[in-house]
Amino acid sequence: MTADPVLLVQMLILLMVIGALAGVLAGLLGVGGGIVLVPAFFYAFTALGYDGPQLMQVCLATSLATIIVTSVRSVMSHNKKGAVDWDILRSWAPGIVVGAVIGVLVASQLRSVTLQFVFGFLALVIGAYMGLGRAEWRLGQAMPKGGLRALLSPAVGFLSVLMGIGGGSFGVPLMSLFNTPIHRAVATAAGFGITIAVPSVIGFLLLPIDTAHRPPFTIGAVNLIAFFIVIAMTLLTTPIGVRIAHAMDPKPLKRVFAVFLTLVAVNMLRKAIGL
Repeated sequence: MTADPVLLVQMLILLMVIGALAGVLAGLLGVGGGIVLVPAFFYAFTALGYDGPQLMQVCLATSLATIIVTSVRSVMSHNKKGAVDWDILRSWAPGIVVGAVIGVLVASQLRSVTLQFVFGFLALVIGAYMGLGRAEWRLGQAMPKGGLRALLSPAVGFLSVLMGIGGGSFGVPLMSLFNTPIHRAVATAAGFGITIAVPSVIGFLLLPIDTAHRPPFTIGAVNLIAFFIVIAMTLLTTPIGVRIAHAMDPKPLKRVFAVFLTLVAVNMLRKAIGL
């Protein structure tokens, strides 16, 4: 497995910056790393010349691999404060796992450009909710059970894998809309992230990627360099984001991030259609 030393150094520097920013944003705004990492990986790998038809699969898989580590840390931290709703997590986990597995099967068959469209569209939806959503909005007084849960839980897993994200971007709004207190929603959504990431990463590790188009040190669709660097940098910078969040009101920053995410989504769609 060989790589141009100059490109490798450039890749290391880019990934360090990406990991540092993702960590700060995660601590500051409580957003999952994937919503930042996937487009950042895409632009970094493209700039380095790895713009193949399966590039988005590499970005999704590597992002999900980092989510395993960050979600486990988050669940352990939240559980010490008694914030994780284990009843919700246990009852929703099977459906989420099924959706995640289906998501891997679908994503493995799609071209990178199609996954760009999917990410861009769903990121627009998430950005609109972050920017325009209201804390008092409700769809019900308790999390759904029965048929509605059987429909929604696989959807959370499926859509999350197609975006390479954990449980926060879909799980937190969903639980909030069904009257779950925000601190319990954030804590429990971290558990959603584990149930999404573990089965999907196993699947992506088995996905063959053309060696001519994949970044160096990639197993299946997971790039090991990006994985380890991002994990190391987020461990260092997430506490910085947390300190900033406690020192100022994060609500205006969420509006700013919603605008940023919308711009990222629009740019991803622009690239997908070749403009």
